[in-house]
Amino acid sequence: MSFGIQTAAYIASSVLFILALGGLSGQESAKRAVWYGIVGMAVAILATISGLGGQISWPLLMGALVVGAGIGLVLAQRVEMTGMPELVAALHSFVGMAAVLIGLNSDLGPHGLEGAEQIIHQAEIFLGVFIGAVTFTGSVIAYGKLAGRISGKALILPGRHVFNGAMALACLVLMALYMNHAGSWTLYAMLIIAFVIGAHLVLAIGGADMPVVVSMLNSYSGWAAAATGFLLGNDLLIVTGALVGSSGAILSYIMCKAMNRQFLSVILGGFGGASGPAMEITGEQVAIDTDGVAAALNDADSVIIIPGYGMAVAQAQQAVSELTRKLRARGKTVRFAIHPVAGRLPGHMNVLLAEAKVPYDIVLEMDEINDDFPTTDVAIVIGSNDIVNPAAQEDPNSPIAGMPVLECWKAKMVIVSKRGQGTGYSGIENPLFFKENTRMFYGDAKKSLDALLPLIA
Repeated sequence: MSFGIQTAAYIASSVLFILALGGLSGQESAKRAVWYGIVGMAVAILATISGLGGQISWPLLMGALVVGAGIGLVLAQRVEMTGMPELVAALHSFVGMAAVLIGLNSDLGPHGLEGAEQIIHQAEIFLGVFIGAVTFTGSVIAYGKLAGRISGKALILPGRHVFNGAMALACLVLMALYMNHAGSWTLYAMLIIAFVIGAHLVLAIGGADMPVVVSMLNSYSGWAAAATGFLLGNDLLIVTGALVGSSGAILSYIMCKAMNRQFLSVILGGFGGASGPAMEITGEQVAIDTDGVAAALNDADSVIIIPGYGMAVAQAQQAVSELTRKLRARGKTVRFAIHPVAGRLPGHMNVLLAEAKVPYDIVLEMDEINDDFPTTDVAIVIGSNDIVNPAAQEDPNSPIAGMPVLECWKAKMVIVSKRGQGTGYSGIENPLFFKENTRMFYGDAKKSLDALLPLIA
């Protein structure tokens, strides 16, 4: 393939990737956007392979493509929606390690550069390896936390900011030495330090904030890819990495704002901890049975459903969709309230509801629906905890103090579908469960809703 045709193919891929990102901003256009991304990546791969000529071993390349595609196909078919967050984190680690290996390989090979070109090339190698290493270990730790193999509690070491600062300073010194021909040992020393930085940053983040971590790692992986693109002289990789990096950073900022966090605190880690003794909670949790829930819903005119990670775990989205259909068929107003950080992945609940064919127009974001709770007859909370926790507003010592939440307790009646009386993923007690207008609908969400459906008349 000629250089001109390859460049045209790269431009076409870039446009398709931009269209994909734009389409993913809305549920109606998301499916079309995914196809834009698929076609764009296929064009990019074919254009890159065609431009290699005799520079590589074709049997090795085709073998790698077949093996990689096969693994991806198997994972895509087997992964459950509840496993998507950890899968995304694992995929980010692959991007990070690829950047590391490409950087190390470039350092080992002949350069043939002098002057400014050599300085730029060395900077590209060093930065690519650094960002890739941080992304790799950070993603591995995030995977462990999301999969439950590592504790979700924040690991707060004494003087952790000084520790992080010292490691960052050491990396800068090593970079100066590397660019002054001190030898490859400086690159490998930085690599070890960067591995520690990535792991420490994510270990210092509390479990309740993992959706932000996933989006931040997405951003890191994008910048690692962009750095690799500069290193390889691949314009498409630079553009694609910049798109992923910037979109991930913007999403992280939006989610930080939704959780009342500072963007810098996410990068440095260590947020999500309590600042003092928690507010004392009085009262008791009052249970309600299936007949009671059915009676409340049959009498209600307006209902707001708040889904959370518990719905994903129970795989109750289809039952929720059927409940919605039956209630709407009886002339009741039913809507969904989605918090920006519901679940363990950005957009987790939106994807689940779309999978269950819940109409897009009744799925509303927190800012669009929060003011409607006082005029709502019944609010149903399915597997949520932190995003409906009034302690965010009432307890200044709460780990989530100041975080915008769905104010469902202002509805006339709140029904909480929950397995038991334990706390949620973050381990924070929820005063909502003890309020006078709240009733606890204990049990597996799917089984509880399946038993409820025949009683909706």
